[in-house]
Amino acid sequence: MLFIWWLLIYDVISTRNNFVIFNSFGVNMTTTAAFANLAELVADLPRAMPRQQRFERLLDVFRRNFPCDAIALLEREGGFLIPRAVQGLSPDTLGRRFAIQHHPRLALILDSRAPVRFAADSALPDPYDGLVENVDDHLYVHDCMGAALYVDNQPWGVLTLDALSARAFERFDLDAFEAFVAVAAATVRAADWIHHLEEQLERHQRIELSRGPHGAPDDLIGDSEPMQQLKREAETVAASDLTVLILGETGVGKELITRHIHRHSTRASQPMVYVNCAALPEAIAESELFGHTRGAFSGATDNRMGKFELAHEGTLFLDEVGELPLAIQAKLLRALQNGEVQRIGSDQLHRVDVRLIAATNRDLKKEVAEGRFRPDLYHRLSVYPLVVPPLREHREDILTLAGYFLERDQRRLGLRGARLSRKARTWLTAFDWPGNVRELEHSLSRGIIRALSEGQSRDHIIEVDIRHLGTETLPAANQAITASHPLPATDKPLKEAVDDFKRVLIEERLREHSGNKAAAAESLDVDRGNFSRLMKRLAIR
Repeated sequence: MLFIWWLLIYDVISTRNNFVIFNSFGVNMTTTAAFANLAELVADLPRAMPRQQRFERLLDVFRRNFPCDAIALLEREGGFLIPRAVQGLSPDTLGRRFAIQHHPRLALILDSRAPVRFAADSALPDPYDGLVENVDDHLYVHDCMGAALYVDNQPWGVLTLDALSARAFERFDLDAFEAFVAVAAATVRAADWIHHLEEQLERHQRIELSRGPHGAPDDLIGDSEPMQQLKREAETVAASDLTVLILGETGVGKELITRHIHRHSTRASQPMVYVNCAALPEAIAESELFGHTRGAFSGATDNRMGKFELAHEGTLFLDEVGELPLAIQAKLLRALQNGEVQRIGSDQLHRVDVRLIAATNRDLKKEVAEGRFRPDLYHRLSVYPLVVPPLREHREDILTLAGYFLERDQRRLGLRGARLSRKARTWLTAFDWPGNVRELEHSLSRGIIRALSEGQSRDHIIEVDIRHLGTETLPAANQAITASHPLPATDKPLKEAVDDFKRVLIEERLREHSGNKAAAAESLDVDRGNFSRLMKRLAIR
């Protein structure tokens, strides 16, 4: 292993065509210390360490071999050189951004393949004048030199050395300095490579955590005409890169439609990242969407990429987008318009290429009219609106969906099988399902558990009857009717009879919970908003 690293030293240094540490008679004893320091620097390359620590060790080795009052490592980002590590300079130097066009010394260093030294009487202003630490009255740099660091034949940045004494760098062995610069380039390349791998690992882990809720069907289930039309529209718009706004009541499967669009898009091989906007407190929403840097705020202990960067080249799904605060809406709009995001605490812009899909159960037009949603963001999101029908508008799919959920639950619970009784099938297709597919799913899961709790054996086919689906809470006078009929006996049309059934059930739950609407809605597994609207429609006070 040691031999391999000696070869690496040779390879890195000889790329400069200035190999001087060795001579034809072996090691030059005057360079033995320099050689040891260089070996120490190269030995750091394969070691796992934070990027900042790697840069600090690099500067330490340089100062031991090339004494100076200040040294700095700066990375190029666009038209700026940004300090990544400094020694001997004021701490505020790390917060500075040196515009290359305004600093001719830095520009000359960056443009040169060879080290550049500036004479003490150089007329070019020094960017570090006044920044050298521990000096009371000697504020001006008198000797300066630097070298560009090239990675993959591109200028990564510069390394600069400064001294307060004139001619401090005259006695430097330029060839040895170039050898160290070559290893410095290898060091920043290793740091960038390891940093990239760590970011990719973090991205992969966070993507896995951002894939959204599991357990919903993997495909659009249903053969009704409304569902077939929805599939056709979803697959047609999937082939484009248009922003899609999915509209529909709670529980209709908007997240499922998004996954269907992503799976049929050209981005299918890339991640789909899920964001539940309703669960984002305003205080952390910006960090979740756009990321942050270490120290940007209390608790920000590491650099962290946001959901936009996680979804780069893939799909970003903003569920319940109507819940976003107005302040975050403005920042979201800028990101969509420019295709750029800026982490909190950083002035660096990150280009992102995402296909955006948003969903809401709110009437966004009404939200815009009432000032709760930005009109410009609404128009940006609703390039192609896609409406998901409520379950009551495609009842013919209810039993198909029920079959999917029963099959899934019997696998989860290790059952031999699960089926619906005839009465349960009739009741399922007659009920309006205000909570839509999600309510159906939960009702069936509870139904199986209730059937098991009655003593039905896992080794036999579990039969889910109407009483297992929540109708046992009806008043005693109606329980006898329900036992033989899916709805109370009546000559009314089906819709009116079902409404009567709902009214009785809701009024009973309200009595059980002393008029507490939230508790009654929760006991019925119905969204509070849908529950209030249902009460209003049924004229329940």
